[in-house]
Amino acid sequence: QVQLVESGGGLVQAGDSLRLSCAASGRPFSIYAMGWFRQAPGKEREFVAAITWNGGITYYVDSVKGRFTVSRDNAKNTAYLQKNSLKTEDTAIYYCAAAIGGRLNGWTASKERTYDYWGQGTRVAVSS
Repeated sequence: QVQLVESGGGLVQAGDSLRLSCAASGRPFSIYAMGWFRQAPGKEREFVAAITWNGGITYYVDSVKGRFTVSRDNAKNTAYLQKNSLKTEDTAIYYCAAAIGGRLNGWTASKERTYDYWGQGTRVAVSS
């Protein structure tokens, strides 16, 4: 079993930056690929970014490429989502998720069913 706890959300203005953290406990963190998803008000949850177990490969949804960066520190059992140049449309609850096995590809990275464990989410609100 793995427990995931997101933090770092809050209320910011458009153009600001924010870094979300996802702290993992339980089984060894390094065996998991990590993903970030978000759910905006009134919308379905969508994929944002993902990173393989060793950080060697990352994936992003087109709308955040060049603005968001996913990373991880296996020594700290933590994954991060650095968000720059925030837009009002980035307002959502952000979830981190862990996938057993650590490997992803361009197709599986964005699929919710790829991930075995989920955090409770952290809310990000971007005002204009």
